Amino acid sequence: MLSCLPKFGVRRRQAALSALTDLTDLLGASVATLKAIGLTTESIEPIQAWQRQDRNHPVVAQVCRIWEACRAQGIWLLTPEDDDYPEPLCHIHDAPLVLYCLGRRDLLARDQIGIVGSRNATRAGLDHARKFAAALSGQGFLVTSGLALGIDGAAHAGALDAGHPTLAVIGSGFDQLYPSQHRKLAERISDQGLLISEYPPGVRARAAHFPQRNRIISGMSRGVLVVEAGLKSGSLITARLALEQGREVFAIPGSVHSPVARGCHHLIKQGARLVETVDDVLEELGAWWSPPLGGEPRESQHPPATDLDAREIAVLKALGYDPQSTDQLCSETGLPADQLMQSLLLLELQGLVSSVPGGFQKIA
Repeated sequence: MLSCLPKFGVRRRQAALSALTDLTDLLGASVATLKAIGLTTESIEPIQAWQRQDRNHPVVAQVCRIWEACRAQGIWLLTPEDDDYPEPLCHIHDAPLVLYCLGRRDLLARDQIGIVGSRNATRAGLDHARKFAAALSGQGFLVTSGLALGIDGAAHAGALDAGHPTLAVIGSGFDQLYPSQHRKLAERISDQGLLISEYPPGVRARAAHFPQRNRIISGMSRGVLVVEAGLKSGSLITARLALEQGREVFAIPGSVHSPVARGCHHLIKQGARLVETVDDVLEELGAWWSPPLGGEPRESQHPPATDLDAREIAVLKALGYDPQSTDQLCSETGLPADQLMQSLLLLELQGLVSSVPGGFQKIA
């Protein structure tokens, strides 16, 4: 009910909390008390209608419709009064009054790490997102992201494909899923993990919803890892919110020629932790984090040693982190084109090299 009240923004919520033990006490308060707290007529009238159980009042009728839709779709509600409301989220400036949820409630007790990045990600960026999500999930973290195209989707898929749950925060009602391309991914998440939204059924995605969604991702997480981001990326909004909320911010550097690396480089200049391996994240968060009960001791997350022939080693040494053409590589290695392509294919199959526009590059 309170989440549907008109003229009941953050300032009035905070004023109410300074006068009452619990926001739900508003629903039983007298008109005099409501006015003393500073509520306007637009907020007081729906509360009075609620007290009268007047289902014809527009706000009360809206609440009833939302409730019925949630029941029909198997959605359960989470409020700050619930014991399992994420503790880190309680301490942000504008914690959501209600969260609509689909999936496993037990996951709310898990320590979360946000992984976000560009919708127009490179192949290497998508690979980083999947691998970091899988490795961090294996260390007991719940990977949290926004279900967007690009890095977000790769992070969710990386956790799921490794056999771990993941949490997605979306900017619409569950029946108006955005982006539609991730409908099957959202189904996997609700089956194995948890979907969360601040918006009830029937609400479509709007541009203004995504910064709001981002504050929930950062607010629930102990830290946020930015994989790839342009200078005007929404991921930088998430990172800024994370800093304001006292969270750790991590960024993976990229090529100086890549526009989707500039946001990460900007964050690093501003003090974000430069990340090359999962160990960099774990070391920074180690002061507060401990493995789940029964968890195995973590192993180093550096890439495993790979048995390579001399030819593949030579090709790998010749490659850099910027694209190189096959002509350049033939010249540097002295290999014929057919042997070079065989070596590149083997290296790509082992996850050490990726083909990109302009040739091939080493995967960090």
